[in-house]
Amino acid sequence: MVNKLYLVTPRGFCAGVEMAIKALHWLLKIYDETIYCYHEIVHNKWIVKIFEKNNVIFVEDPSEIPEGSIVMLSAHGTAPDIEEKFNDIASISINSVCPLVTKVHHEAKNFSKEQTQIIYVGHKNHDEAKGALGVSPKNMHLVESIEDVKNLEIGQDVALLAQTTLAKSEWEPIMEYSKNKYKQLKMPRKSDLCYATTNRQEAILEILPEVETVLVVGSENSSNTKALVSMVQNKGIAAHRIDNVEDISAIDLSANVAITAGASAPDHIVYEIIDKINPNILEHFELKKEVEYFPLPQQLRKNIRLISNFLENFNDSENKPYAQLGISNDKEWTATEALNSL
Repeated sequence: MVNKLYLVTPRGFCAGVEMAIKALHWLLKIYDETIYCYHEIVHNKWIVKIFEKNNVIFVEDPSEIPEGSIVMLSAHGTAPDIEEKFNDIASISINSVCPLVTKVHHEAKNFSKEQTQIIYVGHKNHDEAKGALGVSPKNMHLVESIEDVKNLEIGQDVALLAQTTLAKSEWEPIMEYSKNKYKQLKMPRKSDLCYATTNRQEAILEILPEVETVLVVGSENSSNTKALVSMVQNKGIAAHRIDNVEDISAIDLSANVAITAGASAPDHIVYEIIDKINPNILEHFELKKEVEYFPLPQQLRKNIRLISNFLENFNDSENKPYAQLGISNDKEWTATEALNSL
């Protein structure tokens, strides 16, 4: 029996995930046809299944979509050559890349223009890493460990970039080693690591002295979820990644437990798990509030306004409807509400 369960905040959807989910929701609402999405819109099984049930098809290559399709490119970022291929085939292409990932792409472009070799710290075959490496494939070198950096022979004009969803424990040792190996190492003025990933890690670290076990809600292919689990385990505390409430049955829980969620995990799953655990005490632990907001992709906003203006011309009524969830009020509603409306 669990005595005390700490519900940790921040957890769950980050601003990039919020933006991407709402963007795909808008496409479904304004276009009455199949929407094709490059990669999973976010790395969460439940969310992917919800969209698949609502006429979204997830693809891994431009060759999988018909001519004239409506396409959304995922929040994890898309290599420029792949984006160009989608744009050539699609009638409408909306890029829902997280602005923090876009920042890394811009950094890679700028360093490449200087003919600088770029060490990119990331996970091989992760969607974000594949997209970033595609920005400048001749200049970029993926590393996952200090040993990988040791084996690089790329001169001394070197820059260091990171996959945004890395744990600090993954990033910092490689960064320190690289600084020692490359005395003139170039780095971005602001860290590449995602604020949400870092916040979730810091919140869990604060609560660790109080618990025997940590539960992290999120899918297996979610890098930031796995980073949370690894970080806790490296501190000598039991940690388990769980997709849904069914996964709880395989875990022996007692004493004090903390629960959090990766940046693409829906909060209703967290509460289903809490109900299943049924602790003696549920305590809310909040490290900080997240106020970050990323607006919908510019092209999507333009399309929505054009359609809204077109439809308004057909409305002869003196009483115009109030667009409570319209594009101008995007801050006022959430990705959770968007998913619930599907």
